[in-house]
Amino acid sequence: MTTKFDFDLFTIGAGSGGVAASRRAASYGPRVAICESSRVGGTCVIRGCVPKKLLMYGGQFRDAFEDAVGFGWGSTVPGFDWARLVANKDREIDRLNQIYIRMLEQAGVALFPEHGRLIDAHTIEVGSRRFTAETILIATGGWPTKPAIPGIEHAITSNEAFHLERLPERMIILGGGYIAVEFACIFRGLGVAVEMILRGPGILNGFDDDCRTFLADEMRKRGIVIHTATRPAAIERGDRDYAVIGADGRRFPTDLVMAALGRAPNSRGIGLEQAGVKLDDNGAVEVDGWSRTAVANIYAVGDVTDRVALTPVAIAEGRALAETLYNGNPIEVDYRNIPSAVFASPPLATVGLTEATARRDHGAIDVYRSSFRPMKNTLSGRDERTLVKLVVERASDRVLGAQMVGVDAPEIIQGLAIALNCGATKRQFDRTIGLHPSAAEEFVTLREKLPDPA
Repeated sequence: MTTKFDFDLFTIGAGSGGVAASRRAASYGPRVAICESSRVGGTCVIRGCVPKKLLMYGGQFRDAFEDAVGFGWGSTVPGFDWARLVANKDREIDRLNQIYIRMLEQAGVALFPEHGRLIDAHTIEVGSRRFTAETILIATGGWPTKPAIPGIEHAITSNEAFHLERLPERMIILGGGYIAVEFACIFRGLGVAVEMILRGPGILNGFDDDCRTFLADEMRKRGIVIHTATRPAAIERGDRDYAVIGADGRRFPTDLVMAALGRAPNSRGIGLEQAGVKLDDNGAVEVDGWSRTAVANIYAVGDVTDRVALTPVAIAEGRALAETLYNGNPIEVDYRNIPSAVFASPPLATVGLTEATARRDHGAIDVYRSSFRPMKNTLSGRDERTLVKLVVERASDRVLGAQMVGVDAPEIIQGLAIALNCGATKRQFDRTIGLHPSAAEEFVTLREKLPDPA
């Protein structure tokens, strides 16, 4: 650290990764600043995980009211007020935004609420001012993408979905990734007729095939229509509604179109190329295992690197960087066995390898799988099942992957992630006594291996 610069560390982007890195670094004594052109908190807090889960909770109450009848409660489902849910959600996001601002202030991090861009490897322009820094961190996250088709200006993205003035009666979602799936389940739970249009053969490409198929079936039971192998070619606006036009000429009328075809690194317009930072073809900042870019004093963490686009990963990368640079504690983030969840209805959660990846990388494996009707549904009458699955390396008996589709799957898989990171074997799972009655006990009572595929 040297006084010839205005700051020892300057972070562009105050999302989860940028805030985590800046706070941790400042705690070790460096002079730290951060700039943000939007609201402090980033995608997760402002327009992602947190508001999305709040809306998901809102949609689940319909299930609760319907299920209550089987347990002796009255059958009345009260009216729903979308505007009230949005207002309450916004109030909570405002509260979290202020908490993040206070955390930066208390850590001694200087906050500049303006757009920042690099002038050179040590100079950042923030609004009309310029600052110098010994080290610069890029943590600008990602941004929703839209397909380049005629009429795409009529489609919203996940950003706008949180602020709709009213609920539509009908909705089409373009895409089948986790964002598309989650919003399909949210809006269906709130009473919207939802259709999904996918270019590929099924939802959630990259997830375990059994889980993808199982969840798609459960979504269809709820009335979500999933059109596979269908490429949207245009969006047309009518007098009172819209229509998505497929490449095969089919028309899909709707009241609202949402594009959920992925996110791209938010790397444009911040001077990266001029400073010598290399980007890949997708616009992601190229970094090494220590989050260092092609420029020795410039680092990047989080979604802008397009490594693992998960909030806890961005936080881990930011904290690891601060430990490495300012606490004499070099840390490389371990990207193995990262748990993740799709907050659908029902939710899907996974840790470790899918069956297909395990077969490719580990050869002979054993697969254990169980599907069952949750106890709650025996009285509620709900036609919804749960799936649990373990993937085991045959030679070592080590559990390589655990997957679940069902209520509380994210809470259960988080615990199993610890076991997988400790190298747990199937025998150790078998020796563990189950907590009865629970869905989680299924993971320690799986006995029958599936036959090897032909």
